[in-house]
Amino acid sequence: MEILRGISVASGVAVGEAVILEAEDYRIPYRTVPADHVEAELNQLDEAFAKSIEEVSQQATWLGAHLGQDTAKVFDWHVGVLKDRQLRKSIEELIQNNHAAAAYATSTIMRNYQRRFMRMTDPLLVERMRDVQDIERRLLRHILGEDREDLSHLSQPVILIAHDLSPTQTAQLAETKVIGVALDAGAATSHTAILLRSWGRPAVIGLNDVSTRISGGDTVVIDGSNQLVVANPGQATLDEYKVQEQAYVRLTDELDEFKSLASVTRDGERVELLSNIEFPYEAAAGIKKGCDGVGLYRTEFLFLQPDGAPSEQEQYEAYKAAILGADGKPVTIRTFDLGADKYTQERNYEQERNPMLGLRSIRYSLKNLDMFKTQLQAILRASVHGQVRLMFPLINSLMEFRQAKMTVHDAMEDLEEEGIAVQRDIPIGMMLETPAAAIQVKEFCREVDFISIGTNDLVQYLLAVDRGNERVSQFYNPSHPAVLRALRDVARACNAAKVDCSICGEMAGQPLYTILLVGLGLRKLSMAPANIPELKKLVRMVTIPLTQRVARRALSLETERQVTNYLRDETRKLLPEDPI
Repeated sequence: MEILRGISVASGVAVGEAVILEAEDYRIPYRTVPADHVEAELNQLDEAFAKSIEEVSQQATWLGAHLGQDTAKVFDWHVGVLKDRQLRKSIEELIQNNHAAAAYATSTIMRNYQRRFMRMTDPLLVERMRDVQDIERRLLRHILGEDREDLSHLSQPVILIAHDLSPTQTAQLAETKVIGVALDAGAATSHTAILLRSWGRPAVIGLNDVSTRISGGDTVVIDGSNQLVVANPGQATLDEYKVQEQAYVRLTDELDEFKSLASVTRDGERVELLSNIEFPYEAAAGIKKGCDGVGLYRTEFLFLQPDGAPSEQEQYEAYKAAILGADGKPVTIRTFDLGADKYTQERNYEQERNPMLGLRSIRYSLKNLDMFKTQLQAILRASVHGQVRLMFPLINSLMEFRQAKMTVHDAMEDLEEEGIAVQRDIPIGMMLETPAAAIQVKEFCREVDFISIGTNDLVQYLLAVDRGNERVSQFYNPSHPAVLRALRDVARACNAAKVDCSICGEMAGQPLYTILLVGLGLRKLSMAPANIPELKKLVRMVTIPLTQRVARRALSLETERQVTNYLRDETRKLLPEDPI
């Protein structure tokens, strides 16, 4: 049994057989073959090595002729590994002794090989792991050919193990039989983590080397509540986790009973629970979970496609679908939050040295006005189909907000000149995500229709911690007293100015912080749809005086650990059976 600790992005327990997703979307299952098929598997392995050596040699020859022999030497090491007799023998023995399929045996031995390089202290040797991965993919391509398996054809529930997942891959999980995920890479507020949280199944990320430690077919437990992945558990541990898995299923069923109930405290105070969505179809999913509308539609995922920016018509159709899916309830559409770790860096000839502080979000929009205006026109056209609010990301100064708002009016005038109907009085607001915006919140309250606090970036900039960097993830903590005080000040200013204020970062969807946020005066929380039933249950158990007492006590504490422990204790008094 092996126990790995990472970062939980979705609570719950899932138990199942592991499948390994390689870099080219190969699913390598654990598969044995009859004794009389062993020879055929060995022949297939020989052929794969022969073809790989021939392929690499041809590439080296081409490079030598076109770019010089020094460049061609890059592949000398690849040829050396492929000709390593000991490596080949290890794979052959796994096939002969265990009757393993050639693909499974190759993947298992090559991952062991990768792990040896990961343990080395010389950075140059550690980098060799990428070469080993390349060799593995090459061999698997020749072994599997057109017979490769993919996740869409899974026939039974499985645990997905991978180095990382792209946003597109993550979004497709809902249509597969994957019941849990473990990843090497990732941080709690990375975009893959956000999508996994929306997916609503147990997931642990930031595990460093889980994809090389676990083989296809291993029994794996994803313990999202305790941030653990357990590989090949003993029978007693396995039985215990299966009981917990069933308990989570029952808890989910019980929480679903809250979908149709109102989100009000015991003393009658309304607390709106809204959904965060990335794709149009999720609007309807949020309504099914009992949300009060869409608090954040992250439109940048429309732009994260291989073909680049979508047309105005394509965007219009997506926004319209989301609005109609919300069934008459309000939808807040955020203009594209591109830059940083999304989209623009991949397309830059020279990448920014510090993209989180670079040309991103509203700055990127105002530098690319044609692209920005196209999106605004699509949103304005779609706005006639329901209750739509328009929001700008990462507003840092009054001038940025005024420029963005002026671009909205330009887009509106252009559409009206063409005779196209728009929602003329569409509410226009901003995401408050920087210390500068928090400090100047009173001035913003005089100009905006609403404010939405984006805690993902606000925490990042307040604490000077890159939220996408797993190396410093332990320093990224929403419980930090500075974060609590910033939220208190923003909520107070908005309430005093009678400006609608919501919170839409991942913090808003964690039961740990619900009592605190309500106690700070926030009455709109926007989160992944999967979190809504549990938070609604909690809201219906509290009173406003109770939340205010908890908030006052939390604000008096000096360290993030004290805050977290106190909030967990208070929440467990109300939800003793729920994972907090």
